[in-house]
Amino acid sequence: MTQSTIHHRITEIKRELSHIGPLHPGSVSEQYNICGTPGCHCKDPKNPHKHGPYYQLSYGWRGKSSSLFVRAERVRLMREKVANYKRMQELVKEWVDLEMELERQERAAQQKHGDRSQ
Repeated sequence: MTQSTIHHRITEIKRELSHIGPLHPGSVSEQYNICGTPGCHCKDPKNPHKHGPYYQLSYGWRGKSSSLFVRAERVRLMREKVANYKRMQELVKEWVDLEMELERQERAAQQKHGDRSQ
């Protein structure tokens, strides 16, 4: 990959990052549960019907794990935020990979021309 191609891709990444939108780390899961009420339909021995779905956002941030319940009407928005966060991470990792490749190429060019300074 040429340095020009790398610089062009980095510019594209920066542009995409600036338009990424709201984000949140984690994942959204759908859960069902069994309550403690005797005789409830969720405990029917032949045909149990668990309560739910309930939606939960689980995430880790700054070394702390957390989870939040998400209202059904906000699940789509939260899933978008989680997807945006994952996309942001992918873009940043690609950007760093490209920057490291530029550094590698620059060092190789310096060594080829006899400049051993770093």
